[in-house]
This record gives sequence, C-alpha cells and structure tokens, in this order.
Amino acid sequence: MSKDTVQDGVVVSMDYKLTVDGEVLDSSDEAGPLQFLAGYGNIIPGLEQEMMGMKIGESKDVVVQPEDGYGEFDEEAFMDVPRSEFPADMQLEEGLELHVTDEDGNHQAAYVSSFDDKSVSLDFNHPLAGAVLNFSVKVVGLREPTEEELDHGHVHEGGGHHH
Repeated sequence: MSKDTVQDGVVVSMDYKLTVDGEVLDSSDEAGPLQFLAGYGNIIPGLEQEMMGMKIGESKDVVVQPEDGYGEFDEEAFMDVPRSEFPADMQLEEGLELHVTDEDGNHQAAYVSSFDDKSVSLDFNHPLAGAVLNFSVKVVGLREPTEEELDHGHVHEGGGHHH
C-alpha cells in the first residue's frame, strides 16, 4: 500500500491558514507545518475528511461548516458565577479565558462574557463555535507513523500544541 496520499494511518504534514470572516486567525507560518495522524480525529472532522486523498504538494481550500468544526453556538452554554468566587485581585476582562473544573473533575475552558461587581457570566462555547471556517491547506509531507504514534493515536515529535 503506497503512502503517497492522505489516508487513515498516515502522518501528514500540512501548511495551513485558517480564516474566519475574512480575518486570518491561525496559520502554520510561525510554528511551521502542523503534523497530524490522519483518521484519528487529531484535527477537526470537516477538514480531515476533505484532505483524504491529497498528494504531497497539493493545495486545497476547504470550507468547514460549524457542525463539522467547533460545533454550533449554544445559547444555553452560559453560566453566571458570583463575583465572590473569583480572586478579588483577579483582573476580569471580556473574552478572558478561564479553566474551570466541573463536578466530575473535567477541565473546561470558559470565557468571560460579561461581568459586574456581583456576578460574572461565563461562556462555555468554543470561541469558534458557530463559525464557518475557511482553511487553505497544502500537504508538504507524508510518512508512516511509528508504532508508538499508532498506539497513542497522535503524533509525538515536535508538536507541543493541540487543536
């Protein structure tokens, strides 16, 4: 089986640029190509599906709808928390990312939606929930994964950041 196209179980290196509403939010220019193990849900599903079968050097523009990206915006995913539960010296600002732990001990990211002296409204939606994602991608490398990578279902080397 040749590994000359993007397929399940191949490590793909890609250059990418993410544009939402005409604004570039993320790109591989700074950190270099992103590596991911295809077929393991390492990247958002809508993008991974569209990249299957691409060859090295091939570029593609992919539009990902919210349901295949970061989900729809959930009007219910807000929570009001008494201001007293936050450290008094904490500088709150709209859009501030907080990491909260729920009853089950799961860590979640929440964003300050609004606040006053009495309460803070937290938004648990991903910042890109409801957004149409415009990716411009180019496959720059393909390789077979190591056994460890296959065991773990994701790439190990070089990448400190998860999407």
